Amino acid sequence: MPMVRTNQSSVSVFILLGLSWQPQQQQFLFVLFLSMYLATVLGNLLIILAISTDARLHTPMYFFLSNLSFVDVCFSSTAVPKMLVNHVLGSQTISYSGCFTQLYFLIVFAYMDNFLLAVMAYDRYVAVCYPLHYTTKMTHQLCALMVTLSWVIASLHALLHTVLMAQLSFCADKTIPHFFCDVVPLRKLSCSDTHLNDMMILIVAGLLMIAPFICILISYGLIACAVLKVPSTKGKWKAFSTCGSHLAVVSLFYGTIIAVYFKPSSSHSAMTDTPATLLYTVVTPMLNPFIYSLRNKDLKGALRKVIGMKR
Repeated sequence: MPMVRTNQSSVSVFILLGLSWQPQQQQFLFVLFLSMYLATVLGNLLIILAISTDARLHTPMYFFLSNLSFVDVCFSSTAVPKMLVNHVLGSQTISYSGCFTQLYFLIVFAYMDNFLLAVMAYDRYVAVCYPLHYTTKMTHQLCALMVTLSWVIASLHALLHTVLMAQLSFCADKTIPHFFCDVVPLRKLSCSDTHLNDMMILIVAGLLMIAPFICILISYGLIACAVLKVPSTKGKWKAFSTCGSHLAVVSLFYGTIIAVYFKPSSSHSAMTDTPATLLYTVVTPMLNPFIYSLRNKDLKGALRKVIGMKR
């Protein structure tokens, strides 16, 4: 507690450098990120509305998809609006408490994405490999339990990292070469020993990130084996098409997460880390509605009904 008080008295604000220092590029990036953020919010809210209003979509797969859309809206809303507001106000600062609050919610929503992708992979495995037992295996109680456990684990994990980061001392430099408060740049600013934080990232965070990823790989490995046994080409295509959109999201999300966080501290740089974090905090949440609705006739039909109702 004395250390936390000292930190708060010596560092009251952090400076977020953002993505560019050049005025012309800042104007372009502001318009770009505002457009992407509005597309993210609108696309994901339309999916939530379409699923909630269409009784045919009240199934486990769409229940998990609506939760993923909600998490994606929250995920982008944690980082992007602050960057846009700073640009409008001509400021680059974020308060000490605001920085750690942002860090906490970013970790929560990142791990919720991680857990929901694993749960959705298990759902597809049961649907493809055990179609006759799907309704008995994927009950409403089980779906609600898996989502609730995901929220609890993600919240506790985020709290652990935030408390550990708050124990660090931040001496002179308070400039974060990023557009939001992230674990890696904050850790670099600290003049304390960060070995405990590094161990927590590698062990706890690694376990909670890699275990769902392994579950996804196993699920899709079993799905592939089951689909290859299907005699008709049409049946194989139908099975793979239901999983293709999910695999695209999984590849984009885990590829960027692994590229940013699971590498030696000495190899981190703002030039490489910032574009990668942009992919999973801004681009992936924006693309998810398009990826999941592109080949899904039921979802496209529900979206047409929602848009028609609005008109």
